[in-house]
Amino acid sequence: MDEYSAGPTGPARAAGEAQAARAAVGPVVAVDNLVKRYGDLVALDHFNLTIEPGEIFGLLGPNGSGKTTAINCILQLLTYDKGTIRLFGEPMAPTRYDLKRRIGVVPQNVALFEELTVRENIDFFCALYVSDRRERARLVDEAIAFVGLQDYVKFRPRKLSGGLLRRLNIACGIAHKPQLAFFDEPTVAVDPQSRNAILEGIRAMNERGCTVVYTSHYMEEVEEICSRIMIMDKGRSVAVGTNAELKAMVGVGERIFIEVAALDEGTRARLATLPHVRHVAYNEPELTVHCEQGAHNVSDVMGVLAAAGITCGRMYAEPPTLNDVFLEITGKELRD
Repeated sequence: MDEYSAGPTGPARAAGEAQAARAAVGPVVAVDNLVKRYGDLVALDHFNLTIEPGEIFGLLGPNGSGKTTAINCILQLLTYDKGTIRLFGEPMAPTRYDLKRRIGVVPQNVALFEELTVRENIDFFCALYVSDRRERARLVDEAIAFVGLQDYVKFRPRKLSGGLLRRLNIACGIAHKPQLAFFDEPTVAVDPQSRNAILEGIRAMNERGCTVVYTSHYMEEVEEICSRIMIMDKGRSVAVGTNAELKAMVGVGERIFIEVAALDEGTRARLATLPHVRHVAYNEPELTVHCEQGAHNVSDVMGVLAAAGITCGRMYAEPPTLNDVFLEITGKELRD
């Protein structure tokens, strides 16, 4: 997935284009006080969202938090009760086809025509945006190379593996080279090789100036590629920032793991009273200490164990993860 980054369109040029676009139109996506109700259920509760040009913006939330509803409202696939939506600095509406032509959508559920070949599927979806056949043929060729399907152009979808189907799904959504692309769970049920290729492709699109909105249940993917992240719950934005900013908001620190042969209740109690210690668990032979942010957490824990004459084996510490932040903010697993 590197064709889209070929030529004189590297990160520096993309950054310059993004800066110029920002000065000209402001945010690529601007949602203000969006309300969407289904009867008595409030799916979006005065929801706000701002995405700047050139971002890879991660949208996280437990099932039912309103992510899909928000995206469908932004794309004008759903009506809503209140609020405003602006894309590329312009009011979005169901008939704003000029704006829709600048958007690409890669849905979670693979949406393809079984009777068409790989090339024919990509050409069909590209034709929704590009009427000129010669131009479309060029774009289809580039999309095929971009997702690495050159050897499968005459295959029909039923002959492709899950990973190749995902790549084809992506090619259909981005062949017209959108300026804004929505990726909804693009790596679900794919092999590691296809997953890496998909993530590399999204980075390449972004480097050449495409703003990306990315939803996933795989926290490590969001940490890896997203420049900013929003956590949603109950139809609202509950936190937004960079990966580092989100971790700083909740004060989550490292988890310390130590092998100890035995741990008495007195020592465990002393560990629990240390500054910045949130929770202590012991499942012989592993001691786990969950901490808040602190400069001397490891040395403080080791000092208590040394004073108690406890011999330690292997010890390591894991930095806080985005999943830790998510659980702290929402109290839920992402797949709840």
